[in-house]
Amino acid sequence: MDTIDTLTPGALTAGLPLDVLRDSVRGDVVVPGDPAYEEARRVYNALHDRHPAVVVRAVDAGDVIAGVRFARDHALPLAVRGGSHAVAGHGTVDDGLVVDLSRMRSVRVDPAARTARADGGCTWGDFDHATHAFGLATTGGVVSSTGIGGLTLGGGMGNLARRYGLSCDNLVEADVVTAEGTLVTCDAERHPDLFWALRGGGGNFGVVTSLVYRLHPVADVLGGIVLYPLDGDVARRWRDMITDAPEELNAIFVIVLGPDLPFLPERWHGRPVCGLLTCYSGPATEDEKILGLLDELGPVIGSLMERMPYPVVNTLFDDELPPGLYHYWKGNFSRDLSDGAIDVHMRYGRTLPSMESDTAIFPIDGACHRVGPEDTAFAYRDASFSAAFGTTHTDPADNEANIAWTREYDRDLRPHTEEAGYINFMDTDDQDRVRANYRQNYDRLRAVKRRYDPGNLFRLNHNIEP
Repeated sequence: MDTIDTLTPGALTAGLPLDVLRDSVRGDVVVPGDPAYEEARRVYNALHDRHPAVVVRAVDAGDVIAGVRFARDHALPLAVRGGSHAVAGHGTVDDGLVVDLSRMRSVRVDPAARTARADGGCTWGDFDHATHAFGLATTGGVVSSTGIGGLTLGGGMGNLARRYGLSCDNLVEADVVTAEGTLVTCDAERHPDLFWALRGGGGNFGVVTSLVYRLHPVADVLGGIVLYPLDGDVARRWRDMITDAPEELNAIFVIVLGPDLPFLPERWHGRPVCGLLTCYSGPATEDEKILGLLDELGPVIGSLMERMPYPVVNTLFDDELPPGLYHYWKGNFSRDLSDGAIDVHMRYGRTLPSMESDTAIFPIDGACHRVGPEDTAFAYRDASFSAAFGTTHTDPADNEANIAWTREYDRDLRPHTEEAGYINFMDTDDQDRVRANYRQNYDRLRAVKRRYDPGNLFRLNHNIEP
């Protein structure tokens, strides 16, 4: 077969009856040589530079069905793309077919029922915009361009998690195109085994074309970031504070290089610092009390905290994390954030290799703990923290060194954490952790996989083999 450097249009699609596929699809069918191909093949993480044979840009569930059936009938590897943020590059594939949901972005809010039905290609920016008009929200991502589907299927941590649970805890219904190319609707009563598996089991079971979420009254929040010198004592005080804090307060502990922004004095720009990405969804009358808690953690060197519409808090770092950067991540759960773990985070925080790289430690207690470990596929309900760490950079020449740095960080942190981590923070080389990630739920997930995808058509994910 032609190499990527010498690829000619048609080399990847030779022998495929593309006219049949085009006749079945209302959206676009994009192949190598088409003007739209270069843009259609790219995903958020530039580390994954792949060349699909076909990209189906679906506009409805019928297009998704056609794409799934075509991939199955012609033995093509199948990738599913929503927001395309999967750090492991699962939204694309060499020589296969991509079902791209990004044109399916409708959101319908039912304010009386406090629910919203959203298409599988929606981002959290789309979702938050639609629900905020009614003063409602649910737990979503902390970057607005993240897709709702991928985040929810992996569990879904975000700024409302301590108060209202994970994204998957707020999922009440889903439409799914299965490996047979049929559309099924699942909820607590219809296909309950599939509905259980979707809530944390990843993309193993089909293409989710729409999701219905439970909503909560959230309008304005106290949000922003507070920065401190990089110091393990700040991390320890945050650990102790967040455990006892009201569930309306979500504060993600971050380690970054000081950003070149007006709220941070110039002498801290580019230096290792730590901070809290904060969202307080309680009453404004308590804002001063919350700010006091943050001030007590250490000497504040920069602060940008104010009342803002809830959707805004999920956009604060969009400009710093645009598509096209190179990402390599790892992630681990922990029941407690030990002093030993904090020491490791501090040590690697002092050697962050780029301005875009960071560590983020999410609190996942509160409402997350009020769901049983077997009630959804998300198994680590006894974990109180989820760490995501790794490198993000702009130059592919740095890939090898930065990947090595992240792996060393992971190796040194493992003695202080649980065996597994959050699948949305897992990279391509973490397949050996899948069983541990699902813990006591793995065998049940495998049974659901055998029922809905016995041939493992949906294998480009953190795969549960049937």
